[in-house]
Amino acid sequence: MTAAEILEAFPKLSVLVVGDICLDRWCTYDPDVAEPSRETGIPRIGVVETEVTPGAGGTVANNLAALGAGRVAVCGAVGRDGYAYELRAALAARGIGAELLVESPRIQTFTYTKLLNRRTGEEDLPRVDFINVEPLPAEAERRILETVDEEAGGFDVLIVSDQAETSQGGVVTPAVRDLVAGLAERFPRQVIWVDSRERPELFRNVIVKPNEQEARAACRRLGIEEDFQALRRRIGERPLVITRGADGALVVDDAGERLVAGRRIEKPVDICGAGDSFSAGAALTLAVTGSIDEAVRMGNLVASITIMKKGTGTASPEELLQAVESLP
Repeated sequence: MTAAEILEAFPKLSVLVVGDICLDRWCTYDPDVAEPSRETGIPRIGVVETEVTPGAGGTVANNLAALGAGRVAVCGAVGRDGYAYELRAALAARGIGAELLVESPRIQTFTYTKLLNRRTGEEDLPRVDFINVEPLPAEAERRILETVDEEAGGFDVLIVSDQAETSQGGVVTPAVRDLVAGLAERFPRQVIWVDSRERPELFRNVIVKPNEQEARAACRRLGIEEDFQALRRRIGERPLVITRGADGALVVDDAGERLVAGRRIEKPVDICGAGDSFSAGAALTLAVTGSIDEAVRMGNLVASITIMKKGTGTASPEELLQAVESLP
């Protein structure tokens, strides 16, 4: 299929993103107003402008919507706080369904606060993250399991975003991983795509997409140093996709290992969110074509566009078609 034919099919697809749905707060501060606090003497950071966007699994959803997917919804856990309000508003502004989010008063909404210097436009101060380090409350986990179990079969694509870097506190618990493995057996035709930073080796019978560093770390934890076929066998028989930045992505499947080259960008503007945009484009394409190589090519192309934008950018169908025309 041509890129145009693939893109034309995206509006027919529905996608559920399950996992760590985060709020990104992009706070521009003015160093000229960093006068010391009268009480403590500590210089203040004077934020003069704030933009909010969906982050982590929300970035995946944002990319899916920008690519033209017909229906995009998210399922995760949020707190009973102002950041949850901002997250729901940011999702709604992009046409992403937030009705499956589970609210719990015992957690805080997963939030990245990024501080950008007004003079330079650069992020040059430590990020302030609102994270959860205690286990997901049992009631919230139960509701997420019930929601995913009931709703997942109504979607063409299920993307699992396991972004939490803490050992506890994330939405993708062992019970959620077991449920996802069960869904893969119940719905063998459904595309189930997993992006896990810290735990790719713990998933079963689904397509898993770590980056190269994450895949090597998973191999080390399993005692199979850099044996990607062994890692794939541990996960199951579905393809393993390992992104390699500017070099493209490595596909590991029954045919062996092969590199699917990407569109090389010499001076990317911002690689933040590149893996999320890759997952969005690849998972949609796999649902349309059934070809993992076609899926990876599209994922590479989407990421090559988003890394030329500040923050967690997205790619439109029009931009993708222009990028295809520029390929050698």
